[in-house]
This record gives sequence, C-alpha cells and structure tokens, in this order.
Amino acid sequence: MSEKVTIQDIADALGLSRNTVSKAINNTGILADSTREKILQKAVEMGYKQFSYIASMPNSSIMTEQPPKACGEIAVMIGGVVDRSHFATTMLDKFQMEISSLGYSMTMHRISDDNRKKKQLPITFISDNTKGILCVELFDYEYIKMLTELGIPVLMADGPIESFSKPLDVDMLLMNNTNCIFEIIEKLKDKGITKVGFVGEKFHCRSFFERYSAFRDAMYMCELPINEDYNLTNVHAHDIEYPGYLFKSLKKMKEMPELFICANDFVAIDLLQGLKKLNIECPKDVLICGFDDSPESRFITPALTTCHIHSQILGFSAAQLLISRINQPDLNYRTLYAETDLLIRESTAIK
Repeated sequence: MSEKVTIQDIADALGLSRNTVSKAINNTGILADSTREKILQKAVEMGYKQFSYIASMPNSSIMTEQPPKACGEIAVMIGGVVDRSHFATTMLDKFQMEISSLGYSMTMHRISDDNRKKKQLPITFISDNTKGILCVELFDYEYIKMLTELGIPVLMADGPIESFSKPLDVDMLLMNNTNCIFEIIEKLKDKGITKVGFVGEKFHCRSFFERYSAFRDAMYMCELPINEDYNLTNVHAHDIEYPGYLFKSLKKMKEMPELFICANDFVAIDLLQGLKKLNIECPKDVLICGFDDSPESRFITPALTTCHIHSQILGFSAAQLLISRINQPDLNYRTLYAETDLLIRESTAIK
C-alpha cells in the first residue's frame, strides 16, 4: 500500500466501491448508518488523514472521551450573503464542530457596508478573548488588511482580487477552481462543442477570477478560439440589477455560444431565466455549466451540470489552518486548495 492512504485503498480493503466510501467520508449521499460507521472506522485504522467527519458522529466509538480545555474564541467575519444554499453554511458547521473539539468557541459577526466604508469592527466583536479570525464572503482588501493589524491570526475562505498582486499576512483557503472547467471544456470539445463563453463578474473575488482564467486557459489548451462577444463579465450576481443586465446583454448577442461556463450556480440560474425569455432552450439550443453544486442546481429544470465543492473538507481544512497558525504564529503563510468534482447533469446533455 502507498504511504498516503487513498479512498480507493479503503474501498479495496472493505470490498466496496470508491463512490460508496467517498459518500461516507465526505458526508454526501445516502448510506446506512452501519455502512458509514464501518467505512469511517476502517479509514481511521488505515490512517486516512484528509477528513475528520468521525467527530460529528454522536455514537461513534472513536470520539474523544476527554472534554477539551477552554482555549478562547474564533470570530467568523461574514461579508456577504450566506444562507442555507451557500456552500459556506455546511463548511461553518464543520468548522465549528472541529474547533469545539479543541476547546474553542465560535462567534459570528456580520460586516455591514457601513463597517467596511468606515473601517470599523462590528460592535459585537470583542478582541480580548479572540484567538483567530475566519473571513467568509469578505472581499474588501482594505478591510481585511485592517484585520491583520489587530495582531490576531486571520484565515480567508476565498479572498479579494487585489491579494494576487498585494499579498496579505493571512492564510487562505480556496476550492480548486480550475480542474472541473478544464474537464467540461475538454469533454464537450470531443463532442464537437467549440464555441464557449463565460458569464460572471470576473473581478468579484479570487475564485471568480480563477474560474474565468481557467476558462481562458482551457480554451487555449484545447486550441479553441475565444470570442469575446460570448463573455458577459460585468456586474455581480448579487447585484439587484443583475437579472436585467443579463437579459439585455443576451438580447444584444448576434450569436450565442454553444456552451456557457458560469462563475457559480446562481449566475447559471439567472442565465437560464434570461434565455427562457428569449425562447432559447437549454440544453436544446445552448449548454450551461455552473459551479458550487448548490441545492437549487439539482432541482431546477434542466438540472445543472456543476462543480461540487466538498464543504466538509473545507470546514476541516479551515480549522486545521487557523489552529495551526494560532499554535505556530511564525509559520510561512499558506494557500490551500480543496478538491472539486465535475457533476454532469441535464444542462450539458447532447442529443
């Protein structure tokens, strides 16, 4: 067996499929409790390191029996909309579970537009017992820079676009924003799809820009031409004017691409609605790929091809990065990418 234990190693040891083992470890899909317990137990026995879902199982025999010592608070600074459809909700549930097992409590603070403009901390934030800060949907470069000057370790889940050229004194956690986009463009090129466009505000955050860059790089690698007229990259999806902007932009197009790559699922859903108003059908007339695997992506018609984010892994990784920074403040700053998986659904079906 290789030094690094993989999901396939666990599957082979138990005589199960890789997909079944992945569901148990990543807490996705439906499995019998006994099967999930058996898989998690074997993963621990074999030394699998890339998850910590076991601690969330109330009846698991491998939970720690010693209560953790109180260590302080971790402040979560939220700068945007994080509802039940947002991948960060599951990530934060896992993050809280992990830091709680180590003796840390979690406080949550909404960063208002006024806070950002005036560079003020929210009145709910008390620094005295705060040992670390996690930023979620917070893409204001100057505001995060202000947080780094508090002398408290900061972790960004995603980050502002300016951090590419002006690095901040923070650790950063992102999902893999590249591989799935390469994969879908390569797959559809093999089926004769050559005209591809990108939809989404490319400068909104690092992840959106990385997805936009992945689109351009994949087109180059596949030796496909980029038609800038196919790209709709102004105005962010959270802007109240976005659906109207999108519809007007689609209406002005002289020619539609065969495939739209969208910055996330909500952009893709708005795109679908705009196309419907123009009597353009997906996947009959145009194919669409989203990103995030939001619950909505599974239930709309047609179901969206998208890129699945392993939110449990992100939560665990966030805890690991931030706690290690608290314990070892002199570490070099790190950027960690968690894997994503392409999910093919109806919106890219070719008849």
